[in-house]
Amino acid sequence: MVLTDTHTHLYYEADEAARNAMMQRCLDNQITRLFLPNVDAASVPMIADLVKTYPQYCFPMLGLHPCSVTKNWETELQAVKESWDNNQKIYAVGEIGIDLYWEQNLLKEQQKAFSTQINWAKEANLPIVIHCRAAFNEVYSILKEESSSNLRGIFHCFSGDLEQANQIIELGLYLGIGGVVTYKNAGLDKVVQQIGLEHLVLETDSPYLPPVPFRGKPNESAYLTYIAQKVADLHQQPVKKIAEITTLNSEKVFGI
Repeated sequence: MVLTDTHTHLYYEADEAARNAMMQRCLDNQITRLFLPNVDAASVPMIADLVKTYPQYCFPMLGLHPCSVTKNWETELQAVKESWDNNQKIYAVGEIGIDLYWEQNLLKEQQKAFSTQINWAKEANLPIVIHCRAAFNEVYSILKEESSSNLRGIFHCFSGDLEQANQIIELGLYLGIGGVVTYKNAGLDKVVQQIGLEHLVLETDSPYLPPVPFRGKPNESAYLTYIAQKVADLHQQPVKKIAEITTLNSEKVFGI
């Protein structure tokens, strides 16, 4: 069995021993593929170091997170690109999108940065990994406008309703299901129950959004097993089947 964490910030753990212990817990739980979303220019070398240490398990992305978008976002995006070793393969442009939870005054800049990076992904034939918080309509509008035969990717940390799920699926994108599916009052469990497994991938978004029973504590990729078990329960399937299908879906997205 292979479990795939399609979205983890494992590189945020600065302590090498702690980071290695986290990775070992992943391997002990058959979580052997971890995809690393980029945030800004500062996170590029952190990701590169982790990939160098665990090249068979860690797969890098490159992109500018919407919360890192400022008035000078083009300069930061260029710094992200220039920081990366062109000899090292990247597997997606991400995480990119719109976040209006913390900042509403930079919507135009976030929209432009999102569209620019979508087109970069298309040109490079790479998938996108989408960050969307308090901005579904804004994100969906751009995705629909930019939709094309070679646009593929993951709507990271999906927590919307069934109608929104179907809108994303109709664009040919996968839904990233994380710890929120285990939260009693979030309502995501009822949505996931109605979505075919062929549209889902699993993620932790560690160190954020830990699944039950770890709420209030830092998340880590090893906890992906709790998310997989919840999806298995909702679909009345063995965990092995969930791992098989969601890993296959991730392979289709990332081309591995």
